[in-house]
Amino acid sequence: MCPRLCSWLLPPLLLLSCCLDVSSHEVPGASVLSAADTLVWGPGLEADVVLPARFFYIQAVDSSGRNVTASPGEKTFDVKILSPVEQFTRIWIQVLDRRDGSFLVRYRMYATYTDLHIHVLLKNKHVAKSPFILKGPVYHEVCDCPQPSGSVWEAHMHCPQSFPQIDRDLSLYESVDPDRNAEEIPQRFGQRQSLCHYTIKDNKVYVKTLGEHVGFRIFMDSILLSLTRKVQLPDIEFFVNLGDWPLEKRKPGDKLHPIFSWCGSNNTRDIVMPTYDLTESVLETMGRVSLDMMSVQANSGPPWPEKNTTAFWRGRDSRQERLELVKLSRAHPHMIDAAFTNFFFFKHDESLYGPLVKHVSFFDFFKYKYQINIDGTVAAYRLPYLLAGDSVVLKQDSGYYEHFYNELRPWEHFIPIRADLGDLLEKIQWARDHDEEVKKIALAGQQFARNHLMGDSILCYYYKLFQAYAKLQVTAPAVRKDMELVKQPTDDLFPCYCHRTRAKDEL
Repeated sequence: MCPRLCSWLLPPLLLLSCCLDVSSHEVPGASVLSAADTLVWGPGLEADVVLPARFFYIQAVDSSGRNVTASPGEKTFDVKILSPVEQFTRIWIQVLDRRDGSFLVRYRMYATYTDLHIHVLLKNKHVAKSPFILKGPVYHEVCDCPQPSGSVWEAHMHCPQSFPQIDRDLSLYESVDPDRNAEEIPQRFGQRQSLCHYTIKDNKVYVKTLGEHVGFRIFMDSILLSLTRKVQLPDIEFFVNLGDWPLEKRKPGDKLHPIFSWCGSNNTRDIVMPTYDLTESVLETMGRVSLDMMSVQANSGPPWPEKNTTAFWRGRDSRQERLELVKLSRAHPHMIDAAFTNFFFFKHDESLYGPLVKHVSFFDFFKYKYQINIDGTVAAYRLPYLLAGDSVVLKQDSGYYEHFYNELRPWEHFIPIRADLGDLLEKIQWARDHDEEVKKIALAGQQFARNHLMGDSILCYYYKLFQAYAKLQVTAPAVRKDMELVKQPTDDLFPCYCHRTRAKDEL
């Protein structure tokens, strides 16, 4: 017998075998589920898709051929992942009930296998085309075995042809001169800001840090190492801003310096990447983070009709509008529940806007139907997770943006509110009076997050960004003086042997 769900709480080193042994349920008041007609799909069923946590989907279908739209029970499907030639499969599995008739199955491999058999069962009957056989080798996350062809890797990952924000950001540059940037950017920004100067040469990562506060370098190191384990990156040299605020304030037509940042603004020209928070959640899913784009989907609160109709917000005092929000909450507690969990920026006003309240689990946010999203020091990096739940987001109009904002549509994916919150009460009342419309907006936002903000999309974004930027370079990237090699992590317990011939991909 395989251990039950609780076994995934074991430390990874002790977890030599983990699969779910669960029973199935019929949908209350509905037809019996059909194992043959139920749908199973996703990147986790493809051997060539290497992700920190692989994932795939199950859509329950009843015997009349209709998709089930409510949870048939979280233990409906039994999922086992085995390697026929291995005595133990060191794989951590979770089946997440999304409560809409679909399930998200995620698994994290701690070793590489010659092949894998994925069994999806309903009352001991194989579902759809189960068992799904992944012809190996099937590499785990820390296996250093890059696909030599970028175009092949993109095809395996089903990357989109382009990302609008990348096209927009890079349209400001006819060319990029690594030699010039290596000299000018440290002189212009290096004394007052914290930066990383990276070069990727022959798929190895080199870095030099500039400035005092360089701790956030770990997030950039991690994504670069993860990518170079998976695919041969082009030779590229670039600077990453480790601070909150975007840096390049010159106007188009002036002498712009390309700076990579996690956040952009209408008044700056930085090249935007997925935030460090979202990047870490992708890399550490089923690892040290508890909040990620997959866990949210299984913790999106009670059904829509049972959610509290008060608009909800918790956070710290990092912007004046947040103080105004707490004032509004006190004046209209029947409409807004907003409070601070920490004071830092306006500590002298704590007596006016306190007392502090205890932190609320992010998953408990979704007990409330309306989620207020207000900028912090820059864009509020929780927006991807708020969208992934099944509450509706009331998003403040903002000059700051993340890499995906360009594709969001007001009134389709979220309800817009003015920057000064002057129409917030009016928008909450509108939402209360138009519940069906608001539910559609919430579901559209949720679907956007599922389609655009999962781990495979984030890896594709980084790769496409580096690929497009590399093509603009007019001098060869170089390993500069004082740069250090960023070493790949080692796994002495479960080493992997790469079968691929390493060859440099053409731009």
